[in-house]
Amino acid sequence: MWVIGLKHAYDFWTWSGTVASIIISFYLMIMAGRKLPVGTVYAVFVGIGTAGTVFSEILFFGEPFKVGKIILIAILLIGVIGLKSVTIDKAEGGEES
Repeated sequence: MWVIGLKHAYDFWTWSGTVASIIISFYLMIMAGRKLPVGTVYAVFVGIGTAGTVFSEILFFGEPFKVGKIILIAILLIGVIGLKSVTIDKAEGGEES
């Protein structure tokens, strides 16, 4: 949601919410990077962020619904899910790799 805040924030409170969302989002991305490869984390971060932004703009801000755009977002999400499914988590607790 913070990407939408960059476009629609207009006062102290909306900018505060946007900044807080950015901090939380990047913190969670850093935590995920401790367990998963950085490429996978970034792909998921960008893929889900893109889909969320597009759907939010359509639902809340009157962006026109275009079938082609939705199909491309679905392909993007399929790629993100596929990338996550083929990624092996790092070994935990001192196991040798």
